[in-house]
Amino acid sequence: MSPVIFWFRNDLRLRDNPGLSRAADSGRPVVALFVLDEESSGMRPLGGALKWWLHRSLAALEESLSSTGAKLVLRRGPAHDALLDVVAQTGAGAVFWNRLYSPHEIARDSEIKADLQTRGLDVHSENGSLIREPWEINTQQGKPYFVFTPFWKAERAKGDPSSPVASPEGLAGYETAVASDRLEDWDLLPSKPDWTVGLEEEWRPGESGARRQLQRFLDDSLTRYATDRDMPATTGTSRLSPHLHFGEISPRQVWHWTLEHVRRENDDEDAAWSFLRELGWRDFNHNLLFHRPEMLERNLKAPFD
Repeated sequence: MSPVIFWFRNDLRLRDNPGLSRAADSGRPVVALFVLDEESSGMRPLGGALKWWLHRSLAALEESLSSTGAKLVLRRGPAHDALLDVVAQTGAGAVFWNRLYSPHEIARDSEIKADLQTRGLDVHSENGSLIREPWEINTQQGKPYFVFTPFWKAERAKGDPSSPVASPEGLAGYETAVASDRLEDWDLLPSKPDWTVGLEEEWRPGESGARRQLQRFLDDSLTRYATDRDMPATTGTSRLSPHLHFGEISPRQVWHWTLEHVRRENDDEDAAWSFLRELGWRDFNHNLLFHRPEMLERNLKAPFD
């Protein structure tokens, strides 16, 4: 039976990973692939702290996949080339991924999708990183919002997002060996000097680290979030930003776990919405960039130029 490929990107988790779940639901062996692409048009090299985090997160993902019997295949270089090479090695009949929304990522993924389809492969993409996708929140005239408050009101009016899904059961890994880089050979960790002592003490990259951080925030800081988030001397924010950036936790998980915590503990629901509003702000920024890709180079409003 020919396998399918799931292409990990900014979604380094097993739980509530729609693209991965759909790949597993195909009933065919899954080749789990991550490509470190710093070469495709518009892609920028990672800074040192992001490299450190990525190394730790990929190591955690490798461990999680190993527990399911799957293996993470690592490639470095243009994603298009890497995918075609893995398809050629495995005879894969389909590729799955979760969507990205910046202009250069959309252009790259559209090109890859079209090429794979001309080669006879099925290509499937899902929403794995936003509460609502950029085309789902519109004015009554069917146009996108460019002011946050009405955007947030419209997003909330749609109700809660769908519930998070569990890790896919029976994630059958592809048993034939696939050529893969070694994570250690990517040299993502600094050594001369190693300046990461503070990072190691404060942060735990990876899916389990993200879940622990969310629970710690809900237990210790949620009720004071509305005020403490503005106090630099206080750990008043959720500290979930890098976990969300790398997709070690999904915004749907954050949304539902927060509301479940409030109802279970009878906490202040207003504090919860003050926090969840920031997930809306995150969606809004993706929305702006999707509809106004020129924002990468110039102001949203020309007079500010």
